Amino acid sequence: MSFTGFPVAALDFYDDLEMDNTKSFWEAHKAVWKESVEAPMKALIAALEPEFGPAKVFRPYRDVRFAKDKTPYKTHQGAYVGAGPSTGWYVEISARGTRVGAGFYDADGPRLAAIREAMADEKSGKALERLLKRLEKDGFEIGGDRLKTSPRGYDADHPRIELLRRKQLIANKSYGFEADAIDAGLLDRVREDWKTLRPLVSWLRAVPVD
Repeated sequence: MSFTGFPVAALDFYDDLEMDNTKSFWEAHKAVWKESVEAPMKALIAALEPEFGPAKVFRPYRDVRFAKDKTPYKTHQGAYVGAGPSTGWYVEISARGTRVGAGFYDADGPRLAAIREAMADEKSGKALERLLKRLEKDGFEIGGDRLKTSPRGYDADHPRIELLRRKQLIANKSYGFEADAIDAGLLDRVREDWKTLRPLVSWLRAVPVD
């Protein structure tokens, strides 16, 4: 199956799911999700696989075991291409349209320490700063969870303290829900933006962990 875009029914499905996030709604509309969301997403990532590698299409069910919010279904559909530990590219559709991103979303203690060491290093840290500035000029937003205080071992006046506070580092761009954000041309948009994000993924992959 070639990628021909996401139908408007995909956006409508998530609009309705946000209003009625119940098993009864899901069961009544599961066929819509499979045809309008899951199938196009699988076609999209299949088209990108030769250049970026195989992707994981996330399950639509939320893990509510320890969550205060017990609504059972995710109100978006994402797919992720892994390139390292919790590091890679991402694409998503929701009621707000499509968006893409890349970076790292989780890191255990040793890996986060290694990433911060690379950020603190004069050469690699400045290279990352330049890279992130270029991405911002290209329309990406730089986000992710971060500490409110300085991480242990680093002074508050470190020249890259804002980077060092990060527990995640994600560059993302929202396309919205106009026709050119969901039609067949989405494939080329994702491909080009993932190429633009490749240096960030490469920087993260190059961080050594003892």
